[in-house]
Amino acid sequence: MLDNRPTLPPEIARRRTFAIISHPDAGKTTLTEKFLLFGGAIQMAGQVRAKGEARRTRSDFMKMEQDRGISVSASAMSFEFGPYRFNLVDTPGHSDFSEDTYRTLTAVDAAIMVIDGAKGVESQTRKLFEVCRLRDLPILTFCNKMDRESRDVFEIIDEIQENLAIDVAPASWPIGMGRDFVGAYDLLHDRLEIMDRADRNKVAESIKITGLDDPRLADHIPADLLTKFREEIEMARELLPRFDRQAFLEGHMTPIWFGSAINSFGVKELMDGMGEYGPEPQPQTAKERQLDAGETKVAGFVFKVQANMDPKHRDRVAFVRLASGHFERGMKLLHVRSKKQMAVSNPVLFLAADRELAEEAWAGDIIGIPNHGQLRIGDALTEGEALHFTGIPSFAPELLQGVRAGDPMKAKHLEKALMQFAEEGAAKVFKPMIGSGFIVGVVGALQFEVLASRIEQEYSLPVRFEPSQFSSARWVQGPKTAVEKLVNVNKGHIATDSDGDTVFLTRLQWDIDRVVRDHPDIRLTATKEMMV
Repeated sequence: MLDNRPTLPPEIARRRTFAIISHPDAGKTTLTEKFLLFGGAIQMAGQVRAKGEARRTRSDFMKMEQDRGISVSASAMSFEFGPYRFNLVDTPGHSDFSEDTYRTLTAVDAAIMVIDGAKGVESQTRKLFEVCRLRDLPILTFCNKMDRESRDVFEIIDEIQENLAIDVAPASWPIGMGRDFVGAYDLLHDRLEIMDRADRNKVAESIKITGLDDPRLADHIPADLLTKFREEIEMARELLPRFDRQAFLEGHMTPIWFGSAINSFGVKELMDGMGEYGPEPQPQTAKERQLDAGETKVAGFVFKVQANMDPKHRDRVAFVRLASGHFERGMKLLHVRSKKQMAVSNPVLFLAADRELAEEAWAGDIIGIPNHGQLRIGDALTEGEALHFTGIPSFAPELLQGVRAGDPMKAKHLEKALMQFAEEGAAKVFKPMIGSGFIVGVVGALQFEVLASRIEQEYSLPVRFEPSQFSSARWVQGPKTAVEKLVNVNKGHIATDSDGDTVFLTRLQWDIDRVVRDHPDIRLTATKEMMV
């Protein structure tokens, strides 16, 4: 990711499109709330752990998310912050919903990784980081919960460097921790930031300092903490690299800020960091060529489909990342898969579940297009060019179950609901060649609960999931005659997915080994690129 590309139009250059990723409970949703608060998008942050209405955090719109206080679906939010336009995507932290997160990372230019100061790098953090690494995404790190007992700062930095094989450059340095936490020193701008414990939504007091020998430091920091802080900073300057924007943009270095999202501390500095150092909208890769954000013609791709965001209207909203151009409401765009023109008359910009009509949008923005099932994940919309965007993954499910409607007369309703969730990417739905009914595949067990709850709420249709004889699914690839031969001799294992592609359902690894041995021209794959 280099900065020697043609200069972008100012309106595009000011956009910052990024995701927030973390292990569950690291404080990601709270941090998202504070971003919206400081961006002036909301008046008061809703607390994830609060009771009743205060708990209805802005980025969690699904009923189950509100009830449990976890994010299970990525949501997008657009707002102004100083001279910048932020497009923030909040992602599910829970590993059962990681596929939604992986797809979301195809639509952003950078990521903020939130880690818990007491726990450091956790398993889901590692997985998500690997996906960012595959895409060379620049990563900013926020070490949260410093107002609680935390691990030693050098230990946290070492763990990030060792586990994630990336250089870490401190952008700020905490002063004290837990009850003794007074604030942090901004190393990039020589400022002392003091945390206000009385008002959780107040931006920290900022004091300009002329270096670490400035006598004013002693007015704000207790003597014992000040001595320790000065020693740590000297060590940090000797042992740790200085922030280098080019290394950061190339994905080799992450700047780290220390703070407490719940106390609004360190959040504004992190936002300033995203604005000042974060990447402008980056080129997007299509099978045919690379698209630069500054190109005049509009092009974009669907990376997510969400049904029934508004339960009163059975709509489906396709989340589209604009890859190039200046989009205006009412434009006619080519839907590349169907080769049909589509008038985009009601595009929306999001603030979580709230939306407003988008009169215009630019490359880097994420807009929503309400539709009735025409748009699928991976679809391209352009001003005429037949482009096929690459890199949007679909993963083989790790858990398979049969599904039945509580009322057998409503089997058709169930099929409609399942197909809708398949289009959203919320589950894989397979129609076996032999027998009736469907097999539903998911990445994590919690997804079955979410599906049952949503089918009941959105379709008034109680369902039950039942164990299946199959344990995994693989997409079948190969010459047409070889695929037909495989299908003819394995009818009990064959199904089609919601796109009509052939799938081989397996019970044991032995089933896969047998296909590899007996059908050398066939490839069984665990991922399918959703490029259409």
